[in-house]
Amino acid sequence: MQLIDFIIFIVFTLGVVVFGCSFFKKGSSADDFTSAGHSIPGWVVGMSIFATYVSSISYIGYPGKAFASNWNAFVFSLSIPIASYFAAKYFVPFYRHSGSVSAYTFLEEKFGAWARLYASACYLLTQIARMGSILYLLAVPMYILMGWDLHLVIILTSIGIIIYSMLGGLKAVIWADAIQGIILIGGAVLCLVILMFSMPEGPMQTFDLAIHSPEGNKFSLGAFTSDLTTSTFWVCLIYGVFINLQNYGIDQNYVQRYHAAKTDKDAKFSALFGGYLFIPVSALFFLIGSALYSYYQAGVAPIPDEIAQKPDYVFPYFIVNGLPVGLRGLLIASIFAAGMSTVSTSVTSAATILLTDYFRPFFLKRREMKSRVEVAILRLSSVGVGVLGIIVAIAMLSVESIIDAWWTLSSIFSGGMLGLFLLGCIPRKINRIAALLGCVCGIIVIAWISLAEMWNLPGIHLHPYLAIVFGTCVIFLVGFLATLLVKGRK
Repeated sequence: MQLIDFIIFIVFTLGVVVFGCSFFKKGSSADDFTSAGHSIPGWVVGMSIFATYVSSISYIGYPGKAFASNWNAFVFSLSIPIASYFAAKYFVPFYRHSGSVSAYTFLEEKFGAWARLYASACYLLTQIARMGSILYLLAVPMYILMGWDLHLVIILTSIGIIIYSMLGGLKAVIWADAIQGIILIGGAVLCLVILMFSMPEGPMQTFDLAIHSPEGNKFSLGAFTSDLTTSTFWVCLIYGVFINLQNYGIDQNYVQRYHAAKTDKDAKFSALFGGYLFIPVSALFFLIGSALYSYYQAGVAPIPDEIAQKPDYVFPYFIVNGLPVGLRGLLIASIFAAGMSTVSTSVTSAATILLTDYFRPFFLKRREMKSRVEVAILRLSSVGVGVLGIIVAIAMLSVESIIDAWWTLSSIFSGGMLGLFLLGCIPRKINRIAALLGCVCGIIVIAWISLAEMWNLPGIHLHPYLAIVFGTCVIFLVGFLATLLVKGRK
């Protein structure tokens, strides 16, 4: 790594930390920390939502997936317009007027405290798994670039993110996200241009080699069959619809951003803008993966076998060996931008949930105590969540494909809580015991789908991505039908 690359990377990383810390106010309230005082412009909130989507999982995992197989995972992005529409039309107005920054207060009002605790616990598990995945991917390029110890990079990066998330709160996170989002798009575009114009026969050779690959068309979106045991087009699309509806409808990351916008109109715009911007940018990352395949297939440069067999390492390897001085540092900074924005979001939102759903109901019932300790709890929770993320990141070091690992974990840890949310949204009053029964059945189904192949359990084996789909449906249907049965007997 040349000195100029190192300077660019260090200046950017430290600059983000200092910028985030600049939002620190000594007398700030819990509301300032969790909802930024409801003062952020719509386009900034939208960029923050987009940057939350584009984590290091996208920046490194998507190119790695396209390099090793095809564009099947891009189908996930095609489901976002459905979720964005519902968010702008229904979710944003609902949460803006709910009176609570927590996404799960609504569930307690409908079904009792157990529902709120169940959903918030699922959310916390999901965010910790996500943080671990992203922190791992932040460390990979530095390991390839400079041979730095992966454990050390994960720990130092986490400390920087925790500091500005803890001090600046949601306002610091959102504004930093907006800047990081712009940088990561610019870095990815430059990288793609260099890849395609480095081909011996010109940019079109990228498409020719990828389409006629011996392993099959690299631009394929997957098989259009009804097979539910493999990652077909339909499996990815259905998974995407459910996970994105859950993101926009009941994910604290998004709900807090709805509250942070200045007006209802700004909040609706941010939901649409952030979601729709992700579609072309995710296509950009998949195209980089296909271009990497053609680049090395054409013999423009050699690639070691150990790198080619580890898809998540291919893009960082190209950055190190295929980019000119200066741009290399910018691309590494872009990867850190993608990762830092998402991890800081998870830290802040998880700390908010710990305060609103655990500390306030059970430990802070005396009003005179709240003003003295709430902000301290938020900051200490930020540190605790960050430490758990470090532990998970270190555990991720042995994972072969981070995309597969993250999607599987998110499907399992979601716990089908979207089904519980949908039960609460229907006009008919749902029996609380029926809702609890639905959750129990949903958890059993999720556990069965997740463990069936691993433990060779009897019955039909389904792809792990479908755990969230069937878990959500079972919770909703069992809760609804059990309510009808109870009312019928009465």
